[in-house]
Amino acid sequence: MSDIEIARRAHKQPILQLAREQFGIASEHLEPYGHYKAKLSLDFIDGLGDRSNGQLILVTAISPTPAGEGKTTTTVGLGDAMNRLGSKTLICLREPSLGPCFGIKGGAAGGGRAQVIPMEDINLHFTGDFHAIGAAHNLLAAMVDNHIHHGNALDIDPRRVSWKRVLDMNDRALRRVVVALGGPANGFPREGGFDITVASEVMAIFCLATSLADLRERLGNIVVGHNSAGQPVQARDLKAHGAMATLLRDAVKPNLVQTLENNLAMVHGGPFANIAHGCNTVTATRAALKLADYVITEAGFGADLGAEKFIDIKCRMSGIRPAAVVLVATVRALKYHGGMDRDDLHREDLQALERGMVNLQRHLGNIREQYGLPCLVCINHFTQDRDSELRLVQSAVEEAGAAAVVSRHWAEGGAGAEPLARQLLALIEQSPNPELRFVYPDSLSLWQKIEAVATRIYGAGQVTAPPRIRQQIEALGQEYPDFPVCIAKTQMSFSTDPTVRGAPSGHVLEISELRLARGAGFIVAIAGSMMTMPGLPKTPAAEHIDVAGDGSISGLF
Repeated sequence: MSDIEIARRAHKQPILQLAREQFGIASEHLEPYGHYKAKLSLDFIDGLGDRSNGQLILVTAISPTPAGEGKTTTTVGLGDAMNRLGSKTLICLREPSLGPCFGIKGGAAGGGRAQVIPMEDINLHFTGDFHAIGAAHNLLAAMVDNHIHHGNALDIDPRRVSWKRVLDMNDRALRRVVVALGGPANGFPREGGFDITVASEVMAIFCLATSLADLRERLGNIVVGHNSAGQPVQARDLKAHGAMATLLRDAVKPNLVQTLENNLAMVHGGPFANIAHGCNTVTATRAALKLADYVITEAGFGADLGAEKFIDIKCRMSGIRPAAVVLVATVRALKYHGGMDRDDLHREDLQALERGMVNLQRHLGNIREQYGLPCLVCINHFTQDRDSELRLVQSAVEEAGAAAVVSRHWAEGGAGAEPLARQLLALIEQSPNPELRFVYPDSLSLWQKIEAVATRIYGAGQVTAPPRIRQQIEALGQEYPDFPVCIAKTQMSFSTDPTVRGAPSGHVLEISELRLARGAGFIVAIAGSMMTMPGLPKTPAAEHIDVAGDGSISGLF
């Protein structure tokens, strides 16, 4: 059966009932969106302040490949397994973007017997959070152009407006556009563009804010451009942040859903880790830590992107600290990193598998040595995996001083992940209170922070930037010396070239663009030719998605 068929046949429980039975959340603290989705009130979350925190587990992965790794699937399966073993566990996931759902990646609700449901709702409009974020972002863009049209009292330089518009869809034609054509009544013509909603600074603020008041304050700090004297113009100068926060008033409440095995889950916020910081909301994570003994969350793409940003941005800003990391890999993906063609991955090739292990080993080394965290490798099992291949991966991981567990949660749900859960609980017990290490201290210059991530995590030999970008780095680094860096880079490789597999070393990381996210509290450094508005593939998933006359959906995965 397909993922959507499995999800459709699941026996769902009313979300109000699950919240009450599993975590003692009374119905008055929940805002139901139908029978199987609900938002958790901020008043209830505020009332959890005196409770002690549970243990946080971060799920990350090797560098992504077309073969698939299964981070979300592993997060869900592991959560179900922990609950089966009697450990009170909540999972915290990000919300899917419509762009990948209709593009090439598909949805982000897990797969097989390890999914969060209702799958169709989560992968499509869900509770409307993304629409609210897009509306808040685009309201600010409209108010910038409206201010310029009506006299421009703030003396905004139209040539230096940096605030783009956003759309939650892959559309390469909107990367660079000209707005306000058609004469004076339509405003002042200027070049602009669109990013995908997940790359919006409003999304980053949404995920890092700790309260509605903090959200409003951060929105006011957004820099939309500069005036003719070169001074920054902020959203609060346009008096836009109050209305933006109003649009997000309901969206900031975490969403509650359930797994196929009827365990409660939080799905909230959704930045990508290749072009943004790739973590779910601080609000959801903190609330989950007050409610459960164990919280399992994911960070987007590989451990060089999502996990690094989880630690250097989310943990740095929030004080959240993980107890352990689960690093997800598949035999298929490792063979791909070893040079095999995608069409041949079903064949046994131990030499390719051994060559591809370098990718896993570098991620494992980064987690343990750079981040200072205990790590367990999860071999996400595919039905065509051979025992010889699984043994090779486990042996190589053991030689590196760690352990690898074969997990069959895709086929068997929580029961298939119980060996992984047992080993993880033992690892946490053996390594209590690990001392998290950031890749760089706040005291380094912005250039040194970029160099630290590039050389220590990516294995790069040097960092370069054109003179104009280097000047920007120096200027922004001096103005915001404590800001961490969020590097936007291809997720497919440690380098900036998505075709380079394995674990390249000594490559050059070129910074091609710099963006200030003052409200979010970090600086985005775009490496290579990374785009913040993706395009659709030659054959987009949208071609196979359809709805029948009775409303049932097909082709969604």
